Amino acid sequence: MSINKVILIGNAGKDPEVKYLESGTPVCTLPLATSETYTNKSGEKVTNTEWHNIVLWRGLAEIAQKYVKKGTQIYVEGKIRSRSWDDKDGNKRYITEIVADSLQLLGRKPDDGHAAPQETKSAPEADTSPVSNEPADDLPF
Repeated sequence: MSINKVILIGNAGKDPEVKYLESGTPVCTLPLATSETYTNKSGEKVTNTEWHNIVLWRGLAEIAQKYVKKGTQIYVEGKIRSRSWDDKDGNKRYITEIVADSLQLLGRKPDDGHAAPQETKSAPEADTSPVSNEPADDLPF
């Protein structure tokens, strides 16, 4: 038996980017920052931030587009997926992504007056085909 399960709580690094496949299926990508703070031997506080590439499909993509903004704290459950491709110059490129099965909005409610859903889950038949062969160039890592 094997398990591929990831649980993350962090902040969106930028507003979600939603694209639509030819079939009309929405897919959303966004960077998620998780931070860990500790005190080193010298007594200084040190913060390490990890960046995760989050991919949301269908209904989760639409929810993220509507309610998640840069800085929004979210809870994500999903699975790790790594893939590779050849870029336009023929170089092998790699990316590791978290394909979300569940998304929960945390923290305070948005200022726009809309009631945000507290938890949503995607359909189990979520499409896992890549939207584009290349990650966004402006990701902070």
